[in-house]
Order: sequence, then C-alpha cells, then structure tokens
Amino acid sequence: MTVPVNRRSIDLSDCAGEIVKALRKGVLLTTRAGDKVNSMVIGWGTLGVNWAKPVFVSYVRESRYTRQLLDQNPEFTVNVPVGDYDPKIWEICGSKSGRDMDKLREVGLTPVPGEKVSVPALREFPLTLECRVIYRQAQDLALLQGADRFYPPDADGKRDSHVTYYGEIVAAYVLEEA
Repeated sequence: MTVPVNRRSIDLSDCAGEIVKALRKGVLLTTRAGDKVNSMVIGWGTLGVNWAKPVFVSYVRESRYTRQLLDQNPEFTVNVPVGDYDPKIWEICGSKSGRDMDKLREVGLTPVPGEKVSVPALREFPLTLECRVIYRQAQDLALLQGADRFYPPDADGKRDSHVTYYGEIVAAYVLEEA
C-alpha cells in the first residue's frame, strides 16, 4: 500500500548546512533510466550556485551503474536522511551494484514520484533535491593533485576516476505524510 505524501517546499539557504553536514556521513543519489531505478551512497558533493542557478555537484566513478543511468537520463535526486534510518541501507546502497539487484526493494526504500524530474524521491530519506544535469565533465587525473592517493591503478594500470555532474536544483522539499 502506498502511503500518501505531501511535499513541503524548502529554501535551500535554510537547509544548506544540514545537507552539507549529512554529506559527511553520506546521502543517497538516486537515478532512473527507463524502468531501472538505482540509489548509491555519496559522501562527496557540493551545494552552491553556478551560472546563476542553484546546483548540486556530484562525483560518480566511471565504473558505477549510476553513471550509466545518469548518462542515459541526465536527472537525479539527492536524498537526505532526517532522523534515524536503517544502517542496512548504507551496507547495500554503498557496496552493492544496481546492475545485480534492485537495491531499493532489498532495503525497503519507497520511491515517490518526482515533482519536476522523472527520478523518484525516497520516502524514508525525506529531504529531497531534484536535479537536472546542466554540465558533466570527466576528471583529467593528470591535472589533479593527489591523484595517486585517490585513484591507484588497478592490475591493468587503469584508474577508475570520477565524472563530475552539475545538477541544477529544480525542486527542493521535505516529504511529509499526508
């Protein structure tokens, strides 16, 4: 049974500190392409203004299923916990691939249709930013100080770097039970 929810719009400046603080522990970045929905834990992100637009900047490794979905559908939601949550969510969404399993079903997360994007919000992580990608850039590790520390080569000498996604925040709200 679907639990009805209301969206209470929020001002980003009022909740920016809460979002940045939550990033230290991790938040969920959710993507969707076709009927595939995937959430992954992210601990790197930037909230700010670029090109006169509010943005959330996220970094997704080249090898991740999330990157594949983002490249098919350049929209995402940032899902921030408010209060307690099941630590199993971090275990699964932070270590398993959506290529191999439906992580939302596995951990009991409830998708709620997005307001302005095709990607769902998550009822259990109610503080939500809906984003549309306005710019993406693969990292050039030759220009990154400390690349060896964060991107050690694998057995084949390749490095799994990140793609940076600038998502214009087109909606910001907290999900509340109706």
